[in-house]
Amino acid sequence: MTGARLDPILLEVLWNRLISVVEEQARALMRTSFTSVVRESGDLSAGVFDRRGRMVAQAVTGTPGHINTMATSVHHFLREIPAETLRPGDALVTNNPQQTAGHLNDFTVITPIFHGGGLVAFFGNTCHALDVGGRGLGADARQVYEEGLFVPVTRLFRGGEPNEELFRLVRANVRTPFEVVGDLYAQAGSNEVGGERLIEMIEEFGLEDIESLSDEICTRSERAMREAIAALPDGLYENEAYTDGFDEPIRLAVSIRVEGDEMRLDYDGSA
Repeated sequence: MTGARLDPILLEVLWNRLISVVEEQARALMRTSFTSVVRESGDLSAGVFDRRGRMVAQAVTGTPGHINTMATSVHHFLREIPAETLRPGDALVTNNPQQTAGHLNDFTVITPIFHGGGLVAFFGNTCHALDVGGRGLGADARQVYEEGLFVPVTRLFRGGEPNEELFRLVRANVRTPFEVVGDLYAQAGSNEVGGERLIEMIEEFGLEDIESLSDEICTRSERAMREAIAALPDGLYENEAYTDGFDEPIRLAVSIRVEGDEMRLDYDGSA
C-alpha cells in the first residue's frame, strides 16, 4: 500500500491499532523494568516512527516530558548512524539531553524494524535510569560533566548481540549497575514487542510498510493544529513565570506571535 491513499475507515482502524501497539510496548517496559521509578511511577515514554524518523503514534502510558522531546530523537540517531547501516537485531542508545530528553538519567533506545527485506519503522522509548554516576541527583552541579555518565549515540545491540564494551562501561560508572543495565535490556525488549505487533498488523492488513499511513497521520495532525491556531486572533501574546532555582528563582519568559495558521515562539528573557 505504499503511496496509496487510505480511506477514512481503514485509516481510523490502523491509527487506533498503532496506538494499541505502542501502549503494549510501554506496558512491556513497565512490567520488565528493574526500578520502581519506571515500574510504579511510569517515568517513561514509548512511540513508533516511520522509516523517515517521523513519530506516528505515542503511548498514553508514561510522561509527556519524555514524549515531546523523543518525537525528534530518531532524526538525531540517524545523523550519527545512517539507516542504511542498520540491520535486524540492532538497537541504538544515547542519554544526550540535547537530543532526546531532559537530563543524563534519561536513556533513549531506538530499534529499527525490518519486514520483507527492508526497513519499515523504528520503535523508541525513554526511561529514567536509577543512577548515572557523577554527583548524583542534585542541583549543585555547575557543569553537565558533574552529572554523570554521558553516552553518545552508539549501538546497544548489533545483530541481536549486546555491545559488551558499552555495558561494561556503564556498569563501571554507576552505583546500581544491576538495575541500570537491566533497564537497558528492558528498553530493548519492549521495542521488540512493539516491532512484533507492528509486523502482525502489516501482515494482517496486507501492507508493504506504514508510509501511506504515516503520511495521512502527519497531514491530518498538521491540518488540525493549523486550524486550531487560525481560530486564535492574530497578535502578540506575552507571559512569564518563575520556578524554584538553587540560588535564586528561575525566570521563564515567552512571547507568541500568531499570524494566520502559524505561531512563532520566542523565549528571549528566560534564565
